[in-house]
Amino acid sequence: MAGPSDKARYYLEHGVSELNELERKKIFSREEISSIAKKRSDFEHIINARGASTSDFQRYIEFEKNVEALRRKHVKRLGVKSSGSGQKNIFFLYNRGVKKFSGDLELWMQYIEYARKEKAFKKLNEIFTSIVRLHPAKPDVWIYAAEYYMDSQADITNARSYMQRGLRFCQKSEKIWLEYAKLETIYIAKIGGRRKVLGLDIDRTQSNAANGEEEDENMIALPVVSAEDVNPSLGKEDGVDEVALQNMASAPILTGAIPMAIFDAATKQFQGKPAFAERFFDMIAEFDQLSCIERILQHVLDYLLQNYPKSVSTTICTFRMRLFGIHPSSANFISTLRDSLELLASAIGQYPDKQSHIAEVAVRQLLPLLREAEDLDEPTLKKALSASLRKYTRLVEEHGTGASGDSIVDLVEGLVQEKKRADAARLVQASTKQWGTNERLIQLDRALNT
Repeated sequence: MAGPSDKARYYLEHGVSELNELERKKIFSREEISSIAKKRSDFEHIINARGASTSDFQRYIEFEKNVEALRRKHVKRLGVKSSGSGQKNIFFLYNRGVKKFSGDLELWMQYIEYARKEKAFKKLNEIFTSIVRLHPAKPDVWIYAAEYYMDSQADITNARSYMQRGLRFCQKSEKIWLEYAKLETIYIAKIGGRRKVLGLDIDRTQSNAANGEEEDENMIALPVVSAEDVNPSLGKEDGVDEVALQNMASAPILTGAIPMAIFDAATKQFQGKPAFAERFFDMIAEFDQLSCIERILQHVLDYLLQNYPKSVSTTICTFRMRLFGIHPSSANFISTLRDSLELLASAIGQYPDKQSHIAEVAVRQLLPLLREAEDLDEPTLKKALSASLRKYTRLVEEHGTGASGDSIVDLVEGLVQEKKRADAARLVQASTKQWGTNERLIQLDRALNT
């Protein structure tokens, strides 16, 4: 068996012709070539020796990335032709690294990100095929692959395929079920947005979703009319089938049948866990501009009411459903808000161990309502909303842990991470009077007002 030195020499010899070309075309000087060769030799001996680590590969790869960036800069300045093999070298190093440390997901993700940056689509297909084969029980791997095909390639077919296959191996993962439903909901939004651009967003009648035959007992039976009936390249100007888009108005995909089918399949895996349905409700509620969202939310709530009528999750979803889509300017807003808050007040007494969670839900719901009410000439309404917000922020803090104001700060940071900056800023503003000495809150206040 070849020793570390023999392996290092073998790999170094393959780079000699490239270095000779770089010197011949005067892209690098003789001194620079010597320095590159020396560094490569050092790295090769390190990664081929016993006890090598992923950080050794990462340093070597970073060095090659710097060499390639410098080569491109020199080529542009000199105006010479040189395709170089820097990208090939980097891919080769990544490939060697993940073969040696196949269990290191961080290195795999760096490999994928580099391929995405270089727009090496064929290489990405190979990487995703390899990583899901090696790590089929890792939900994040399947989710990442699906998101890539959806976000970068607008390819719902491949994205859905990864999610469906991922569920075969990760059926007990709540995250993959939620992310799959999210992906399908995003696709509905893309189709809806495209229809709007084309002027096809007319009144649509909702139809009942017909379920297709199951091709595999582990696969979810999706509605017969699915997203593949539309050109998946929604982001492109050319090749969009406007007739297909128009015909989709009353098809199951636009009435939310696919996310509901996913929810129904997921609940079979999480029986006895109403909190999963609440998390599903939370995720879907973020798409409040889609016409089918209320239908999906009601479907989730109906499931909770039927199966877990006395659960705190059912109470919370009922509260949120009552206020969903209602604007403070609506004639029945005051009465709806009063009834909804009374429902929460009753829940706080009924579920003392869930008071912090219930209060956080209330705060999250009240913040956007207060923001919408700012444009109205209704001082009584704004006063009532502000008072309710103060009440529930105090409850969040009373049942939290840590120093005074820390629970509120955690909630603010959560809103910032969710890109709800306006709500985060309003919560800081509402909290400074009571917890204004909290250093973290002071820092957040500065950051949100810069």
